[in-house]
Amino acid sequence: MVDQETVPGLPATGWAVLGLLSHGRELSGYDVKKWADRSLGLFYWSPSFSQVYSELKRLESSGYATSRLVAPETGSRDKRVYRITGEGLAAVRTWARTAPLDPPVLKHGPMLRLWLGHLLEPERMREILAAHREYAEGMRRRAEADVADAGADEAWAYPRLTLAWAERYYAAERDLADAMLADIEKLEGDK
Repeated sequence: MVDQETVPGLPATGWAVLGLLSHGRELSGYDVKKWADRSLGLFYWSPSFSQVYSELKRLESSGYATSRLVAPETGSRDKRVYRITGEGLAAVRTWARTAPLDPPVLKHGPMLRLWLGHLLEPERMREILAAHREYAEGMRRRAEADVADAGADEAWAYPRLTLAWAERYYAAERDLADAMLADIEKLEGDK
């Protein structure tokens, strides 16, 4: 069993990539990126391709993952697929159980603009909030579709819960944008 003392200080991206591999499937770097975009990107962040490939190499060199070349079904290039090792599964399990939780950090561009609303015209603030509302609704629909696409695969039970959380979160963001638009109308009406 890996204990916290022996778990290397992987960056969050490394733990996320190892976590994607923990679902027991062989994945190429492209697959890891695709899965990250469809799950992690809705509530944390989605690593770039270069980060994915760097972390896969790091995980392999640490013994947490193995790889092999697979002949393509179509095309001419072999692709490298990765699988988590027993040691990697123990490490990510230990990390998930024992690593301190980082509190969420909110960087909310539309709210920064609203905070600076005294420097903007009310119409510009409405445009910013309307665009944010549209973005939040689009992300909510994306999360809703990803929940449906996750299907009943037992390996995706908990990721499916995080996708459902993302759907609720973006619905709340949409509703908050609507409320802020109403607040701006009231503020302008009170002047």
